[in-house]
Amino acid sequence: MDEKQALVPRLRFPEFREEGEWQERKLGEKDIASFVKKRVSRSDLRLESYISTENLLPNFGGKKRASKLPPSGSFTSFKTGDILIANIRPYLKKVWVADFYGAASNDVIVIRPMGGIRGSFLSALLKNDAFIGYVMEGAKGVKMPRGDVSLMKEYSLAVPCPGEQQKIADCLSSLDALIAAQADKIDALKIHKKGLMQLLFPRDGETVPRLRFPEFWGAGEWQYRKAGLLFSNRTEQGQDGLPIYSVTMNDGVARRDSLDRKIDNISESSGNKKAHRHDIIYNMMRMWQGASGVADEDCMVSPAYVVLAPREFVSSAFFGYLFKTHQFLHILTAHSQGLTKDRLRLYFKDFAQIPLPIPPVGEQKKIGGCLLSLDEAITVQTEKLGTLNAHKKGLMQQLFPSLGSRVDNSG
Repeated sequence: MDEKQALVPRLRFPEFREEGEWQERKLGEKDIASFVKKRVSRSDLRLESYISTENLLPNFGGKKRASKLPPSGSFTSFKTGDILIANIRPYLKKVWVADFYGAASNDVIVIRPMGGIRGSFLSALLKNDAFIGYVMEGAKGVKMPRGDVSLMKEYSLAVPCPGEQQKIADCLSSLDALIAAQADKIDALKIHKKGLMQLLFPRDGETVPRLRFPEFWGAGEWQYRKAGLLFSNRTEQGQDGLPIYSVTMNDGVARRDSLDRKIDNISESSGNKKAHRHDIIYNMMRMWQGASGVADEDCMVSPAYVVLAPREFVSSAFFGYLFKTHQFLHILTAHSQGLTKDRLRLYFKDFAQIPLPIPPVGEQKKIGGCLLSLDEAITVQTEKLGTLNAHKKGLMQQLFPSLGSRVDNSG
């Protein structure tokens, strides 16, 4: 019963099956990794080579260019191949392998692989949920937890021979390339959609969009009508058995039980409003930020929301997208009431006075359908990205032996 389990992964490349056990090492051992302390001054910083917690991307997503430099201080020098870890809120998984020389803020830990381990293999170990979970176990603070560097140095690693390290790193690197390409495809679709929306709706003060479907070239100018003539304010009481929906900032309306956050809406029907399929629902406190969406089924929503019931000549999909355009958000802001932005509210009586551009219903449906098809494509590609990430996570669980947590909480 006391026999120690062999330190080998569950999945191993054939050529290494006879290589024996992996070695257990500590991250802070001198031949494994160095926690870089070399400092540079503010005068050595450059926007293109400065890394902070703000421009490291979550979920091991890499980095973006810094938007500004700090006014003063000293900073940690890093070089190509170093592993940079944001040490504020480690659960965000901001880990990046440097591909240039630069300097990092004090909230970024710089780890340099040493001769006892391949850098590509060590980066795979640290860009890993197991490492992030370990760091979070020893993190200090509630709102802005920080990892404990001394505990990081005690993190246990299972290390095989150099050849097997490289084989695993190459395998994961090829998968990372697929994941990055998939993420780029999603970004390209989102950029295309954003540009298309700017062309399919008239600019402020204009009555014809810059891009129009051929069958509507001779349909004349779009008319403007007050929103109260296009939508009524639905105030029906909730109905037992209907799902409860919430309005989100980025994804429109979504079933409350599908959201990864606690919602305090009342679950009883008498405490909610009913929304019908194709109604537009908006959060009166966040409408100016884009908190609105179209219901895809009959549902219940919070009484704090406004439910817009479209007239028969109104396409909800068309107006659902119109309300998300950058220029229209400015109009919604202007009609919202409140002394400060965090207190702005768009009541129905004020919404009803907003002039809305309205083309023939056929053109409304064509535009809405076009943008909806793009959203569906984005959803499909996003699901593929999720599948790739899940495959990578499962593969890493098979390719690395489990050493378990080594945090000592006795003190």
